[in-house]
Amino acid sequence: MKNLFSPFTLKNLELKNRVVMPPMCQYSVEQKDGVATDWHYVHYVSRAVGGTGLIIVEMTDVEPDGRITDHDLGLWSDEQIPALRRIVDAAHAHGSKIGIQIAHAGRKAEDAAVPVAPSAIAFDEGWKTPRALTTDEVRGMVGKFRDAVERAVRAGFDTIELHGAHGYLIHQFHSPLTNRRDDEYGQDRTRFGCEIIRAAREVMPADMPLIMRISAKEYVDGGYGIEESRVFAAAYLEAGVDLFDISSGGEGPIGAGGRPGTHAGYQVPLARAIREHLNVPVAAVGRLDDAILANAVIGNEDADLVAVGRGMLRNPYWALEAEATLKLPSTAPKQYGGGF
Repeated sequence: MKNLFSPFTLKNLELKNRVVMPPMCQYSVEQKDGVATDWHYVHYVSRAVGGTGLIIVEMTDVEPDGRITDHDLGLWSDEQIPALRRIVDAAHAHGSKIGIQIAHAGRKAEDAAVPVAPSAIAFDEGWKTPRALTTDEVRGMVGKFRDAVERAVRAGFDTIELHGAHGYLIHQFHSPLTNRRDDEYGQDRTRFGCEIIRAAREVMPADMPLIMRISAKEYVDGGYGIEESRVFAAAYLEAGVDLFDISSGGEGPIGAGGRPGTHAGYQVPLARAIREHLNVPVAAVGRLDDAILANAVIGNEDADLVAVGRGMLRNPYWALEAEATLKLPSTAPKQYGGGF
């Protein structure tokens, strides 16, 4: 039987276990230059010491005005590579593999003077109204994603995740709520995402896996559900995605009847639906902090990987604690052996 601590292999990515630290913004860039700081170094490397199989660095943006805030990470410049490489090298030294999430916030770029988006529709009345990208600008944005991915490869990351969820730019293009365009990027709402995927593959080693995070359901009146997300995920799979990181929500005001549950594992059925329909590996995320529940997600073959967010914010040694809870042999560093 597979369990949370069974190894997992996808292309050249070999994980010692199926525990993932998902990308979670730290808003800790000090000089607003997008460069990782000592905070980021300690934050990520401590999770490697703590036994995490795969760490995914937080949303890292392709241009300055693509950030949620000016205190977010960026990869629009070669000057941002060394600080990330330092984190990668240390994570490897402690036995973890590490990826990075590449993104653009689109209309949810809070500190941009004028955010950009597929269409000029504000998130709600409290947010800035974005400017609709021209067709040529959309094509140029694909190039910015390509360049950021190429820098991530040079920084030594083991895998790349594209952020197509939570109401950010790629999600905005494939959602009918936010894409009201009449050009080719509106006629085919998956076109932007597919072009980014193919551009990423151009600069990635052939044996490096590409992950994509998607919101499999929008909790908003008029939003899409699992049937629609199966369709756009199939297009992204064909374009070159190797594994989907399944989340939900993030777009528009919450519909009165569609508010997501807050119970443990509430997004697992969405992960299972994508996995079974497309026969593709998936990561499940969302209130999976309990080790027994996380282990059941793997054992029941609902997902191939389990991402633990809040649990790892509370405890960088979550994976080591989960081993103990599941009564499995400890892989704790020898310096911590007495504690386990």
